[in-house]
Amino acid sequence: MAASILIVDDDAVQRRLVENMVQKCGYETILADSGDAAIAALTSPDAPTIDAVVLDLVMPGLDGMGVLDKIREAGLGVPVIVQTAHGGIDNVISAMRAGAQDFVVKPAGMERLQVSLRNVLNTSALRGELQRIRHSRDGRLTFSDIITRSEAMTHTMRTAQKAAGSSIPVLIEGESGVGKELFARAIHGSGERKSKPFIAVNCGAIPDNLVESILFGHEKGAFTGATERHLGKFAEAHGGTLFLDEVSELPLTAQVKVLRALQEGAVETVGGRKPVKVDVRIISATNRNLLERVKQGQFREDLFYRLHVLPMTIPPLRARREDIPHLLRHFLSRFAAEENRPIDGISGEAVAHLSWLDWPGNIRQLENAVYRAVVMNDGGQLGLDDFPLLGPQRVTDSAMPPLVLESAALFPAPTMVPGNEIPIAPLPSAGMLTMLTSTGEVRPLEDMENEIIRFAISHYRGQMSEVARRLKIGRSTLYRKLDEACAPGQDNKNSSKNDSKTGAEAQ
Repeated sequence: MAASILIVDDDAVQRRLVENMVQKCGYETILADSGDAAIAALTSPDAPTIDAVVLDLVMPGLDGMGVLDKIREAGLGVPVIVQTAHGGIDNVISAMRAGAQDFVVKPAGMERLQVSLRNVLNTSALRGELQRIRHSRDGRLTFSDIITRSEAMTHTMRTAQKAAGSSIPVLIEGESGVGKELFARAIHGSGERKSKPFIAVNCGAIPDNLVESILFGHEKGAFTGATERHLGKFAEAHGGTLFLDEVSELPLTAQVKVLRALQEGAVETVGGRKPVKVDVRIISATNRNLLERVKQGQFREDLFYRLHVLPMTIPPLRARREDIPHLLRHFLSRFAAEENRPIDGISGEAVAHLSWLDWPGNIRQLENAVYRAVVMNDGGQLGLDDFPLLGPQRVTDSAMPPLVLESAALFPAPTMVPGNEIPIAPLPSAGMLTMLTSTGEVRPLEDMENEIIRFAISHYRGQMSEVARRLKIGRSTLYRKLDEACAPGQDNKNSSKNDSKTGAEAQ
């Protein structure tokens, strides 16, 4: 999924021109014909995520300056590019003071608009990364700091948001590197305990003989080497949240004491004479099948049910590939700034390739791959050659549905994807053509032809000459078929065909 750009202009012709240019740059578009409609799109809880705004300054009713004021009042961090037919310095200064990041003069050229969008999106990504780092350090991370656009994450996000409103024990399951601790911090930072400590403990990294001391604390002189009193992680998290990462690795002897601490709300320090009351919210995480470990006798069943009150599973990165372009943009902005490297983008070929890898190490592996590429890059843009350790292979065939594999032979991906800036959506490497209707009858030839044309336009990013050449028809024939598909009275005159016609009108 590419970045979404909100285009705000009361002039329908100008709105369509800007829409075509933005789509040619590889972004998705959302349209608004007034300032009020723009604010509604930005503030509605059900509205899609908007990454940037192209805003006309002169509009009836709520004008561009009014929209900027309302964006600032609402505390929205979306970057804004203003466009105006009057390029006077006073208009520019006023818009910048009101919060705009850049401006273009009507009629805006495609190259100028493309550069402006790339710059504000990269700046926004860097600002988001810095904010995320600060929030994580201060224990104020929230769900808005989690980068995701995937439908596969909808249920997980909804479950986590509900969990944040209470102190219910949460068990986060998922493969290594999917971001379990990030979710734990977001749950803590969005709840009533956000002003209290968030203490993370990696249970798999603690030596067996020190587990009790580290978790529950010890008194001075309790054992050899105990030269001073130690509180323990439960006491440190008093009033806040204790995150037990890799909880499946806890030794059985320590599991008994953890269970008692959760049941009694008190811990017994090593060498202590009486229990110490603690008030902690428990969030645990594991990359293993905890129930299977219970069956194998490696994890206590009673502790399992104490932790497994509200389970949630974070999908692996290969199950939410549409998040990869957005993660790439954020990681690239951060590492380019940290390493002081003048890298401003990544090739579409590299994005398409990276979006179809399996990523066994998930987000952590993707982050490290971008870090290495930034450090080793000699130019101003990352390409496929900057990721040699990932190999040339794409997603494994076993992970793709059979119909996708069959259609991949019919619609092979081009060796080079147009476009050279992030964000860019991974191009469809395969298409699925349904032959039968819902009633089991063969679909009309015209319907299937229209679907193939729409796929080709999407595949070649609206380059109509290339579409016509690949389909082996003339451009005039292609436009005629598009006009017939979108003509009034047709059964399938829906938004998908309007999108195809928009691509044609852009030429």
